[in-house]
Amino acid sequence: MDVTTILFWFLSVLAVLGAIMVLVSKNPVHSVLWLVVVFFAISGHYILLNAQFLAIVNLIVYAGAIMVLFLFVIMLMNLSGERDPQKNAWFKLTGVVSGGLLLWILISVVRSSTELNTRLAQMGSGDIGLIKNLGMVLFKDYAVPFEISSVLFLSAMVGAVVIGKKE
Repeated sequence: MDVTTILFWFLSVLAVLGAIMVLVSKNPVHSVLWLVVVFFAISGHYILLNAQFLAIVNLIVYAGAIMVLFLFVIMLMNLSGERDPQKNAWFKLTGVVSGGLLLWILISVVRSSTELNTRLAQMGSGDIGLIKNLGMVLFKDYAVPFEISSVLFLSAMVGAVVIGKKE
């Protein structure tokens, strides 16, 4: 096995374990910190895919700014495990069933996707993750979704301030 394969599997295991710990952690601050670990692992995957710009942007935007925003909201709302209402068995069963159905749908979509295979074949050229190519695709083909996501981020920040605001 070569080094990239070992790094890929290490980062994959780290991302999956971090995601599980986000769900299992009782303390919301610990969940946010485990989510930062997941973002670092995803940035490592971007580097392995020769998308250095996306790796740095992922670290700066998500692991930096968004996680600080999450921590701010958690501390502003003063969430704690003691006030957490107990959920009955039906809610837990519904969550497990819906999560299993989502996993089944994702696996079936990935298996039947031919576009994924063609995109993976194109990645062998080595210039797929460069800033010039990313900028051309982002602002030419995906300009409207890019602007919609910025409006969603703005509304999430305004909502966090409104929720956390005392009377």
